[in-house]
Amino acid sequence: MDIRATDQQYNPYRIFTREQWARLRDDTPMTLEPGEFERLRSLHDRLDLQEVEDIFLPLSRLLSIYVDATLRLYQAQRQFLGIRDRKVPYIIGVAGSVAVGKSTTARVLQALLARWSPRPKVEMVTTDGFLFPNAVLERLGLMQKKGFPESYDLPMLLSFLSDIKAGRRPVRAPVYSHLTYDIVPNQWIEVDRPDILIVEGVNVLQTGRLPRDGKAVPVVSDFFDFSVYIDADEPVLRQWYVRRFLALRDTAFTDPRSYFHRYAPLSDEEATATALAIWERTNLANLEDNILPTRPRATLILKKGADHVVETVALRRL
Repeated sequence: MDIRATDQQYNPYRIFTREQWARLRDDTPMTLEPGEFERLRSLHDRLDLQEVEDIFLPLSRLLSIYVDATLRLYQAQRQFLGIRDRKVPYIIGVAGSVAVGKSTTARVLQALLARWSPRPKVEMVTTDGFLFPNAVLERLGLMQKKGFPESYDLPMLLSFLSDIKAGRRPVRAPVYSHLTYDIVPNQWIEVDRPDILIVEGVNVLQTGRLPRDGKAVPVVSDFFDFSVYIDADEPVLRQWYVRRFLALRDTAFTDPRSYFHRYAPLSDEEATATALAIWERTNLANLEDNILPTRPRATLILKKGADHVVETVALRRL
């Protein structure tokens, strides 16, 4: 995992092999049932008992330590300031490329964290809901850059996170349809004062340009207490994206309501060529220009191999 320059002596991360990380599970219990793995797994991703035991249970144990320490710090600060007690949710960001397995990671974490004792309220949102509607993207000439930072309604997303962190209730997030590839009009997800909120999206660790006048310019990650970056080499990501595109061609794309219905009749060769063209034009450019540069900002980096199995874990030093 190349997360520092070759001439950089100090590495801000502790690097663990899969075997070293798995031993950190200690006595963390397995709370998932065998039948849940299929529900939590995305279309082309890999999730089995071994992956949960070796990777996600140690991560659940680590998060329990972080959440408890942060809660105690919040309480001490409020006591120091004489602020009336209020509920401040712990927010976890999950970032990484298209097709890397962010949704699977976020769902598994939600399921595991919700079964801690006592049972915390754990909710999850995806930043897809904060994309501009397709009509707006068309008007702005951004349809080919959907998923790039400029394609999101950033003020709305920042307002949502600010309200969550302030303990307001309930807070609404827009709904996105992967079938129609667009925001669903007049539909909302309500997030009502969770103990833990997981925010998943390709560019959630994106920074902003520093202001010349020194005024505060918030970014999404300012609201995170912990962040996870799912990593894989670009050729592997490209292969996963093509494989997912072919699978969707035979499933979701066959629905006449699908935005990509026009791709359903394509042959394997045509579909592969189309997927590669989309990858090169949009997803690779987004990865290289916007997503990968944010990797060093994550608290934890999970590096996957070609078989979707996490091979190494990097944890930022305190």
